[in-house]
Amino acid sequence: MLFQVYGDTAVYQWIGWILVFCCLIGANELARRTKTGGVIAFLIVPAILTVYFITIYTAAAMGAEWALNNPTYVHMTSWFHYAKLYAATAGCIGFMALKYKWGSIGKSHWFKCFPFVIVAINILIAVVSDFESAIRGWGGTWVSTEGVTLYGGWHNVFNGVAGILNIFCMTGWFGIYASKKKDDMLWPDMTWVFIVAYDLWNFCYTYNCLPTHSWYCGLALLLAPTVANFFWNKGGWIQNRAFTLAIWCMFAQVFPMFQDYSVFSTQSVNNPNVNLVVSLIALVANVLALGYILIRAKKQGINPWMQEVFKGTKDFEQAIARAA
Repeated sequence: MLFQVYGDTAVYQWIGWILVFCCLIGANELARRTKTGGVIAFLIVPAILTVYFITIYTAAAMGAEWALNNPTYVHMTSWFHYAKLYAATAGCIGFMALKYKWGSIGKSHWFKCFPFVIVAINILIAVVSDFESAIRGWGGTWVSTEGVTLYGGWHNVFNGVAGILNIFCMTGWFGIYASKKKDDMLWPDMTWVFIVAYDLWNFCYTYNCLPTHSWYCGLALLLAPTVANFFWNKGGWIQNRAFTLAIWCMFAQVFPMFQDYSVFSTQSVNNPNVNLVVSLIALVANVLALGYILIRAKKQGINPWMQEVFKGTKDFEQAIARAA
């Protein structure tokens, strides 16, 4: 109903999905458990890739054939991909500064609001992309710079609004802790209420605006950090999300053929009516999540953004128990 997973390539599509899901979980574990792993993943590799990207675009501007035919140059031209890659990487670096207490910034109280700021920026990048699609293709279709046909309409508007609401579903902005083992940055107040609302919104964004990638970046990429949070890394969802997102963006930017033109490629049905249903589900979920947060805050007489609103809940208490 949602994806074109059938025919001779269906088995490869499922294998590809399982591989992406498992590899993201494994890569997240390698990056989070040691300082060396995190530095390699989010400082050294992005620095090398930056040189690679600049070289490609400089050579392409000079007319070099190898650069003009480079998969990254041909298939990953959208501003969104680069914005997402570097915003996610910035988040990973900031989260490491907090959990390892790097310098005066990592030890300061004011910097604890950084996770909220960087996540809000990442959400707004996607919201802008949704609204861009609505404007460019309202009531019809438009073709992105990467040659993907997209529908524009109310589904983009509804999901864009859901994304904005999702920002306000982040509570306890300063309730950031390092775990006892110093392997995780914890945000205990970011419970299942936010996670479910976020996952539905973000899946809908990928479904609306990245129909050729959503099978992987809308399902496998979202489920990897969520599964880790629910089963063995309670309170570390936002770190899981940032780490897996940055790693995936790096892979997808360098090897676009995996999603775009291989036996693993998987298209959504790309039907505006289906998009509308998914968008309405995301919008309703975020309205309900924000309403629940405001009700809890009112009962406790607190500001849900400056104070932790989910104290006493099972998720919160399990996460805070891991804090140093």
